[in-house]
Amino acid sequence: MFSSSTVTTLLRQCTISWSNTIIPVRSKNYLNRPRLRNPVWFVKKTRTLHNEQFTTDNTAFLNEIKRETLLAASQRNQSTLLKLAQDEQNGQLIQWSPGMKRTGVIAKKIGQYPLWTKDGQKIRTTLLQIIDNEVVKYIPPEEYRPAQEPRQSRNWRKPYGCLLVGAEHGDPSLFTKEYAGLFKSSGVLPKKHLCRFIISPEAQLPIGTALTVSHFRVGDYVDVRGLTVDRGFQGVVKRHGFKGMPKSHGVTKTHRRPGNIGAGGNKARVWPGTRLPGHMGNRWRVLRGLRILRINPQYNVMWVMGSNIAGSTNGIVYIYDTILPLRQHGSKGGPAGPPPFPTAFEPLPASNGDVWLDELHDFRKLSIVYSAGSE
Repeated sequence: MFSSSTVTTLLRQCTISWSNTIIPVRSKNYLNRPRLRNPVWFVKKTRTLHNEQFTTDNTAFLNEIKRETLLAASQRNQSTLLKLAQDEQNGQLIQWSPGMKRTGVIAKKIGQYPLWTKDGQKIRTTLLQIIDNEVVKYIPPEEYRPAQEPRQSRNWRKPYGCLLVGAEHGDPSLFTKEYAGLFKSSGVLPKKHLCRFIISPEAQLPIGTALTVSHFRVGDYVDVRGLTVDRGFQGVVKRHGFKGMPKSHGVTKTHRRPGNIGAGGNKARVWPGTRLPGHMGNRWRVLRGLRILRINPQYNVMWVMGSNIAGSTNGIVYIYDTILPLRQHGSKGGPAGPPPFPTAFEPLPASNGDVWLDELHDFRKLSIVYSAGSE
């Protein structure tokens, strides 16, 4: 048997060794540093421009070819949607069920605008415009091997595929041959922006399918992912919101300094995650559970609740169905009815105007009505 002093000594040694293995971290995002350059496997997009010495006639001919190509692409999109609609009527498409994952869309953040409810409550919203979204490629689950595995483990029972979506038509003469080759097999015009969306195999779409704002409905909840504005190197007052020291009364050259960080004593180092001056912005941020309040089918614009979506004006964001359990389709707090699956085959008619949420006040309608007999 061990004596009480021996047991106390052993416990003290175990406690010291255990405490030495702990790495104190003050923040969970201390390793979330901005990526200043693309990975090595990314294809270079733009090329070096030279003076091609085109005449006026040559330039007019090239512009005419571009217009004809855009017209042919729009006609192909309409034929693809009509074919999908016929397959839905014939019962060849799979019906939506909870757990299926649809594709998302690429949008441009064009500004902010307030809306009001019928009881006078003001709501801040952000306008997102979906510009020329088309399906470029579909990769089945057995062939999808990302360059970097996602953090969550792969679901081998119900594996997901990958859908490559492009947005905003670009001038093919401005892109490199390697980048334009990504669209060669699909027949889609080169796009300025590309994004991969992880989807269920049942939600795959044919190449060239157009994605519009009709992909979502008023009242749906979405997640919006964007890149924050790059602020560069900033101090603790602007970066972390420190109050700072007083401007007078004995303060000398420490008005906007961070002050003591508490790294003395046994630590004798700076803890990882300590809020200090550094690079601000240029991080990917996701806002989850944002509700769609208004839709404009003519210009493919949606009004999304919230005024703190990451990114600057005319910045690119990615929109997809929310992953919050209580806001998804089919849940108790989510929108009623199934979503357009795999996408909307018939776009909303632009002649009917905007589609508003029932709780909002439509300014096109009269708010005060006077009868003939009233004084």
